[in-house]
Amino acid sequence: MRLTLTRRTATSLLVAGTMFMEILDSTVITTALPAIAKDFNTAAAHLSLGVSAYLVALTMFIPVSGWAADRYGSRRIFSLALVIFTLASALCALCSNLTEFTFARVLQGLGGAMMVPVGRLVVLRDTPKQQLVRAIAILTWPALAAPLIGPVLGGWIASHWSWHWIFILNVPLGVIALIATQYLIPIGEQSTQDHFDLRGFLLSASGFGLFMAGIEASSREDITLTLALSLLVVGLVILAITTRHLLTAYNPLFNLKPLAVETFRLSVFGGSLFRIAISTAPFLLPLMFQLGFGFSPVEAGALLLWLFAGNFCMKPATTWIMNRFGFKRVLVTNGLCVALGFAAMTQFTSDTPVWAIIIVLFISGMCRSLQFTAMNTISYSDMPKRYMRDANTLQAVFIQMNIGVGIAVGALALAIACWVHGGSSTQPELGDFQLSLWFVSVLALLAMFDSILLPKDAGFSVLKSKQAT
Repeated sequence: MRLTLTRRTATSLLVAGTMFMEILDSTVITTALPAIAKDFNTAAAHLSLGVSAYLVALTMFIPVSGWAADRYGSRRIFSLALVIFTLASALCALCSNLTEFTFARVLQGLGGAMMVPVGRLVVLRDTPKQQLVRAIAILTWPALAAPLIGPVLGGWIASHWSWHWIFILNVPLGVIALIATQYLIPIGEQSTQDHFDLRGFLLSASGFGLFMAGIEASSREDITLTLALSLLVVGLVILAITTRHLLTAYNPLFNLKPLAVETFRLSVFGGSLFRIAISTAPFLLPLMFQLGFGFSPVEAGALLLWLFAGNFCMKPATTWIMNRFGFKRVLVTNGLCVALGFAAMTQFTSDTPVWAIIIVLFISGMCRSLQFTAMNTISYSDMPKRYMRDANTLQAVFIQMNIGVGIAVGALALAIACWVHGGSSTQPELGDFQLSLWFVSVLALLAMFDSILLPKDAGFSVLKSKQAT
């Protein structure tokens, strides 16, 4: 029994490591874009295409991951995804122009889209409900840590080494993960069902892809608002058609029935608002520290790492807290703390002592970590095993979109704040950042609405009953 538990923990750590690589690669190049643009002899603004291509490819190909894992076996698909992601990383480092780089990033996104959902599905299917809290706690740290570490790490590597190393470092890590996969992940049962919902894939891929492209475009100054809104609207229309198809198809690409489970629905709707709110921090805070306080990029990045420190330090206590107080009490009380954390950040000024900023960021990081883990854990607490694949696919799609939407919402909140104050969005002042953080605080409060409606015993099936009651 001890060996089984050790294998499960090792598998969770393996999947968490690949998740960290995948999410990190969506943010790590942002601060290295000027260096890459110089080598490609192009404008730095054009390099944002490489960021967008990766995120859009991720979102487009996630829906097919569950079908592929069932059809060909989890280990085969996870291994193939690792190979694609690792080779694409090497290709990124070898690129000499923007066109090559964009295609390499699309290929890298394809690998990531198959790698992360399949890996998480392996963990969810292999973990008994009474151990689900611990497994989810391990799987959630990459989504919190990578967006904070990525920009700092990317800037440091580009400055002290070369931007190529951002991608080269993925190669040995990918090889190690591939070897570990052969020992830790079973091949899994293969489905005899040959049917592939091609229409469902084409609809979902185009809908999610256009929607994400619109989100990315709305946060860029080199693309008109009309084009961004057009992409969003067309994407939403196609997604509406996709929903109708998935509800009526005999054997759809993925099933929407998990949305009927109340605890999972909470993680999709209220969880999306929460993830969008916290995804604004890596965008708004560094800009506020630099443009509002006059800090250097290194100083701003170093302060942001205190959010990560809070995330990390909270991890050992999350399981005990959820078992002790139950999901509803944690989600409501801690959700309020998350909103208050953003409210506290609105009081930052250039005269605020650095130690006070550090304390607020550290405590906010702890609250974010607990909320994220509780939200992700309760989403699978009442999910029947037969719907686990579809729930995992839906969750992966929404999480990926939430990250992109968070950046766009942060940019939109800042633009609205500048408009309210009569200033320019190209030269925001401290007051603009403070008002935008108030907007985010309100968004975090709205995310609590679904949690308040939960029954008191929601998700108790995965908690230790004697502690939860």
